Amino acid sequence: MKARATNPSTPRRVVVHRPGGLDRLVLEPFEPPQPGPGEVRVSVRAIGVNFADCLVRMGVYAPAKRYVDWPITPGFEVAGVVDAVGDQLEESDWPGRRVVALSRFNAYASHVVTSAQRALTMPDGWTMAEGAAFAVNALTAHHALHLADAPAGSAVLIHSAAGGVGHWLVQLARVRGLAATGVVGAPDKVAVVTAAGAEHCLVRGSFEERRLQPIFLAVFDAHGPESWRRSYGLLAPTGRLVVYGAHALTRNGRIPWLRAGLDLLRRPRFDPLRLCADNRGVLGFNLAYLFEQDAAFANDLAELRTLVVDGKARFPPITTLPLDEVREAHRLLQSGTTVGKLVLEIPA
Repeated sequence: MKARATNPSTPRRVVVHRPGGLDRLVLEPFEPPQPGPGEVRVSVRAIGVNFADCLVRMGVYAPAKRYVDWPITPGFEVAGVVDAVGDQLEESDWPGRRVVALSRFNAYASHVVTSAQRALTMPDGWTMAEGAAFAVNALTAHHALHLADAPAGSAVLIHSAAGGVGHWLVQLARVRGLAATGVVGAPDKVAVVTAAGAEHCLVRGSFEERRLQPIFLAVFDAHGPESWRRSYGLLAPTGRLVVYGAHALTRNGRIPWLRAGLDLLRRPRFDPLRLCADNRGVLGFNLAYLFEQDAAFANDLAELRTLVVDGKARFPPITTLPLDEVREAHRLLQSGTTVGKLVLEIPA
């Protein structure tokens, strides 16, 4: 069953035909996909930009190779209005509904098809940009804290604390009664992190950051090989290092392969017997490999939505750009100067 699309503009999507720099992001017209059984189609108003999207463009994001290959449309999250539904869904329940939706790739587009279980109804007070700034970062932080399993009252350390995931880690740590210390790359980001609920925020490489002691029961580190060894050393007994990325391997929109290769050669090797002796753990994850867990995603997103509605968590600072400026969005994200979340907008 189909309903008329609510976006009157020409359907468009961003396509990367082969890996490379910012010039590989090309806007093209396309025929909007039709939803299959149990699926909905979203007429997109806003798209969340994540660092993984940059890695997809560069051709170094393993889930992209496994599930899609080239050409590929990046993106994992959108906010918009349902305009068509597939079989096995009651059509009257869906068209016109404002939703946050997850998609394993294909989100940089005016229309996105996804499982109905990956579409969450937005509260009336949320803007489309806020909806697009919500799902991926909040879910990532939620899962990282689940893996860390640090008890209330514990000290935790959060790298890249001013970014999208970092913002949610700080807030969700506070909700769980954890004492969060943030690490950021520049002094002008400190105030944002403390305002989100961190007890302390330090600039990477500063005297204060170098004096940190091994008191943390969890360290969350998506920075890269240069920090993983030190992060492990800052764990208290029974502490856990949670790794979910390696942002520092990129520079200015590209990967300097020689430097990245040297960094990877220097990355720490975690020997199981040493882990036993240290009473520490190392965990890693990538939600792109877990998209089949629709029911778990739906439950987690509903819980996170409630935290926002109840005022226990709030959206990060959001910077919006039109979809036409997708290259600028990637450039800004890779510059390391952004705070909070970048969102691409499509006018109604």
